[in-house]
Amino acid sequence: MEKDQEQGLYIISIAARLTEVHPQTLRIYERKGLLRPERTLKNRRRYSDADITRLRHIQELTQREGLNLSGVRKVLEMEDEIAGLREKVQVLESEMSKMHESMRDGVRQLKRQVALSRRPPADLVIRSRKGGR
Repeated sequence: MEKDQEQGLYIISIAARLTEVHPQTLRIYERKGLLRPERTLKNRRRYSDADITRLRHIQELTQREGLNLSGVRKVLEMEDEIAGLREKVQVLESEMSKMHESMRDGVRQLKRQVALSRRPPADLVIRSRKGGR
């Protein structure tokens, strides 16, 4: 996720208004571990764009899908785990691609070395041409 989306921008009343929920609902979601807004030095909550997106997703799961907060927590945990696994797969695919390229380079080098080791010396090639004509 982009750094800008993770920066706490909104106070609780604005976050509540943006997501059309009561501020107390946001506090409950935090207590239940569904949200982790940033805190200021004075311990005030600051919600980021990513938090707002997550809040809307929570609303969708509770209102449209009919999940309770325990179910929502499980779904969010699984989604977070899947996202982490996708990131790991991307890293592994990138590493594998680099390894394949390195192996291709190594094979090219080996082929060149084998081809050079099979060539007769240059002076031998010249003599055989002169002698054959």
